[in-house]
Amino acid sequence: MGPLPMQVTSTSLPDVRLVVPKRFGDARGYFVETWNEQAFALNGLERRWVQDNQSLSATPGTVRGMHYQLAPFAQTKLIRVLAGRILDVVVDIRRGSPTFGRHVAVELTADGLEQLFIPAGFAHGFCTLEPNTAVAYKVDAPYSRECERAILWNDPALGIDWPAMAGASVSDKDAVAPRLAKATDLFDSQPS
Repeated sequence: MGPLPMQVTSTSLPDVRLVVPKRFGDARGYFVETWNEQAFALNGLERRWVQDNQSLSATPGTVRGMHYQLAPFAQTKLIRVLAGRILDVVVDIRRGSPTFGRHVAVELTADGLEQLFIPAGFAHGFCTLEPNTAVAYKVDAPYSRECERAILWNDPALGIDWPAMAGASVSDKDAVAPRLAKATDLFDSQPS
């Protein structure tokens, strides 16, 4: 295989990775590989994706999160923005992990083509920064209503600096999610 068609870097949560695909452009526009099984495997990110999801948020300041699913439907996600910009936020919810309760926040843009790789064991959410923001994500397990969980997006203990803290548009379900300290259904850290 020639040069990898993407750059993969770690974040402050070592298992969460920022993926920036290589852009091949000319006067007509550009081409990019958003998913390349071999390149992801060479970076230790091998997955079998089973579902693609997409959301559209009409107004800036829309917050979706902090979501996760329990086993046997725990999900690894690969997030990217199709139109607009988001602040993508990930919280480590693996009890016993050295980074438990810590978060990383990364701006993802349609123009920048950035993607965030989020393994199971992390809660995920985002805030839209532009009107009509479209977000797409791959998951490696199907949706399960019985395994779906959330933690409170604005839990003060998490210290997330949301751009739309006051006046955020949040679903009724996300608005009443438990704080991390009160959440009973979390993950256990895997021994290294």
